[in-house]
Amino acid sequence: MKDILKDILADPHFPEDLAWKRRCFYKNEVIVEEGDEGGSLFIVEEGKLRVSGNIELEEKKHIQAGIWELKENDVFGEIALYTSQSRTASVKAITDGCLVEINGKSLGAYLDEHPESGYLFYKKLFEVIIERLNRANHRVSDLFAWGLKVHDIEKHL
Repeated sequence: MKDILKDILADPHFPEDLAWKRRCFYKNEVIVEEGDEGGSLFIVEEGKLRVSGNIELEEKKHIQAGIWELKENDVFGEIALYTSQSRTASVKAITDGCLVEINGKSLGAYLDEHPESGYLFYKKLFEVIIERLNRANHRVSDLFAWGLKVHDIEKHL
């Protein structure tokens, strides 16, 4: 994904400050807040970020559960390419670093005008999404197994 985006960002038809911008962040800085309107895709250039979701335990009791960590060359916010909708998770800096924020509408228009780049971009994005889905499925299985062990389900069978 890094190489594809690097080529797109270098294209004069996809100008910095109009279609994308580089942004530095600091440890503990919130990059994206769950529930905010989203319209940008991000790629991490350096540093580490934590993706987390707000989980309601009981009425008025919430925790911010970590879902996964992002590192150099990871992409997030890709839903912005399809629609401007509320963010489904929060992203907070674990370390100082930099990222590139890409305007979703500008990228979508660019990819429509450059179908070869669009094909390569979406092919790689599909691979990223499949990897995330596989990781999520594995975590759900692990949590399910943990829940069975905690509740000692074998005693009830």
